[in-house]
This record gives sequence, structure tokens and C-alpha cells, in this order.
Amino acid sequence: MVSRLPSASLDWLRQSANYNGVKPIGSLSLKWRSKSFLRKDKPLYGFTESGHEHDDRAMIKSHEENGEPDTTESPSQNYKSSNSHQESQEPGSGRSTSSIGNIASIPHSFSQSMPCLRDESLFISPELYQFLKPSLPNIVKGCQWVLLYSSIRHGISLRTLIRQSADLPGPCLLITGDMQGAVFGGLLDCPLKPTAVWKYQGTNQTFVFTTICGEPRLFKATGANRYFYMCLNNLLAFGGGANFALCLNEDLLSGTSGPSETFGNSCLAHVQEFELKNVELWGFAHASQYHT
Repeated sequence: MVSRLPSASLDWLRQSANYNGVKPIGSLSLKWRSKSFLRKDKPLYGFTESGHEHDDRAMIKSHEENGEPDTTESPSQNYKSSNSHQESQEPGSGRSTSSIGNIASIPHSFSQSMPCLRDESLFISPELYQFLKPSLPNIVKGCQWVLLYSSIRHGISLRTLIRQSADLPGPCLLITGDMQGAVFGGLLDCPLKPTAVWKYQGTNQTFVFTTICGEPRLFKATGANRYFYMCLNNLLAFGGGANFALCLNEDLLSGTSGPSETFGNSCLAHVQEFELKNVELWGFAHASQYHT
């Protein structure tokens, strides 16, 4: 129920000898929405709209006549008591009744479920994060995940991605996805070194993955060939044989995927030719590198 705060009466002021034409100021029109204010149907400061004092004083007098202790609190006392209770709560405890306290006490599920991620990702869910962690090389396990490149943040350019990959040498994780919601990618070695001709790089630790079937699925090298990945200035591709397992074009707007002999994978996306939703490149660094 929305109540309108009444204006206080100033009859006593008009009767004062010192009254010099002061006009009463009406109270502001406010919408009171607090459910915890139990006296919302009663006006503030002990005045009614007719200008007479509220029946609270009559209640107090009745208690005094009957020898009973007075337990009646005015609205202003209720307000102070409520504020005192809120201020006594421990900051961030989540027990404050104020809206600010409630917001501050909401746990950050992002940092709690993926503590090693230093940046937010468009693709990495807690489930995918937990799935990929055991598959990473031992040298980067327990490291911080650092976003080296995002096409949303840095622009759509393979050359920019290659340049950003030099920030953290070592294994890095390429993650992208199609417009239908599949998330896929693979493990690379940073910094990326583009070649003038088609030349494969990488080791048998290289893998590709996809969430096309709902649950994440990872494809490791089968040993059929050593076509792990190749990097040119206009192309970045994983696998080989009959098809690339994953291939991204120079503008990072489109790509292709198909069954490859290198990883024994199926198509990683919903269709073999697709538009890219975003492209992210993640590097790995020990936490001590970020201590100041």
C-alpha cells in the first residue's frame, strides 16, 4: 500500500508571539515502499492531517494511570532503532536490511567458481573451466588465466591476435564459438609465429575441443600425423588430413571445421562453415607475476 506523508500542522506557531508571517511548508510527496515499516498508516512526528497530536500520547497517559510501563515508540524512535540495528551489522555480512547492504553481500560467483580467471570470458563457463583444467600441460596447471586477446576488446584482426600472443610465452588456449551457441577451440604455443608458407607447428600436447553435444568433448592427437596447427598472416588452423579440425580466416569473422585425421574429431561447430561470435586467446602466468 502506498501512503502519502501528511503535512505537519503549525497552529502552535501561529499562536506564538514571535510569529512573523512564516508560512507552513508542506511535506514532500514520497512513495513509501518499505514493508518493514509497521506504522505506515500513521503520520510521522505524532501529527495527523487535522493538525492534532496523535493518540500515542493518550496511550502513554493511559499506561501511566494504570501503573503499566510504557512500551510505545514514536515513528521517529522506530526509525532510529531500525538505523541503529542496521549500523550494528558487520559490513558485507549480508544481514543488513538496506538495499545497499544486500547488493554488497551478493557473492561474486564468477570469481568463486573460476578463481584462476583474471578476466571475464564470453565463452568460459564454470563447467567448461573445470573440464579444461586437467587437460592443460603440467607447466601451466595452477596458473592464472590471462586474457591476451579478445576480438570484442582488441578488434577483429588475426595480425592483432598474433601480436598479442607475445605477451605471455608458453601454452595458450584459443576459444571461439559459432552463432548457434557451440563453443570450441584448441591449445597452441605462444608466441604465435606466422610462416610465409604452409608449415605445421606444435606438439602432441595440442588438442581441440567442442561443446557441440552439450557436454564438453576433447580430442587429443591420434598420432596419425603431426599436423597440429599452422599459423599464417591470413589463416590459423588446427589439424589436417581430409579437413582442418578448425580454421579461422584473417578477419576472424568466419571459419570452417570438419573431421581431421590429426585429432580424430567430428565437426566442432553446428555446420562446417560458420560465422564467429567472438575469438579469445588465453595465456597462463604464475600468480607471483601479478604481485605488486
